[in-house]
Amino acid sequence: MKNHPKHFRVKPGESVKLAKWPTRVVPFYKSKRSYEELLGGHVHELARLQALMYAHNRYSVLVIFQAMDAAGKDGAIAHVLSGLNPQGCQVYSFKQPSSEELAHDFLWRTTCRLPERGHIGIFNRSYYEEVLITRVHPEILAGERLPEELVGKKDFWPDRYRSITDFELHLHRNGTRIIKFFLHLSKQEQRRRFLARIDEPAKNWKFSMADIAERKRWDDYRDAYEDCLHATSSEVAPWYVVPADDKENARLIISQVLLDELGSLKMSYPEVSEQRRKELRTIRRLLVR
Repeated sequence: MKNHPKHFRVKPGESVKLAKWPTRVVPFYKSKRSYEELLGGHVHELARLQALMYAHNRYSVLVIFQAMDAAGKDGAIAHVLSGLNPQGCQVYSFKQPSSEELAHDFLWRTTCRLPERGHIGIFNRSYYEEVLITRVHPEILAGERLPEELVGKKDFWPDRYRSITDFELHLHRNGTRIIKFFLHLSKQEQRRRFLARIDEPAKNWKFSMADIAERKRWDDYRDAYEDCLHATSSEVAPWYVVPADDKENARLIISQVLLDELGSLKMSYPEVSEQRRKELRTIRRLLVR
């Protein structure tokens, strides 16, 4: 790749203006065939690293996807992670909170879905909705029944950012590595994809008037994302702003970041003791007979 994925990483404390971040870059692939070969190689290597992590059983990895509607989160998860063993990988898509979830703090429902050691967890949307959609739609925040003196505080949103970064640091200290992707889509490309959802019968189910209503709040969501990316990208849990107008290119960037992160972990297969080797030799002789 000419542009290393680290170029899309938000540095800790970096001010983010999404208008200055590209939604499309020079493709890392030359043709459809080269894209398939590159992604296939990435998928194969990710499967190898997942098997190693599962056997090592010390680390867990949490991958978070956030984006505007139609940015390609589902497709990225399906294509990039297609080679992973479901036994060691779970995908969770967080929708509207239930009454039980609303009765707890905003991190509770996602905490219950964190990956165990040796596993990869994928969050399709996440606890970050609590500083994005709740900021754009205060009526949702009102439904969380927080004490009025807390919601009215000047530092309410900075406090939430702090809760998130403290939480992620705690997870890192306990062996969970966190990788966060914001799929950066242009408003023009979103319009094109919305029209495709209308024109293609197989995609009609993906579209509703609610999507149009949210599109009208584009600037509000952009502002919320900019503040969020600035406040919560850290050394231990970085954000990657992935150009998402080209779905294939976005998948290659995401898969390369995952390869780099998993490849940086100090992992090995469990050592086999001499006693265990003798046992295996005995079993082998029995099987040969």
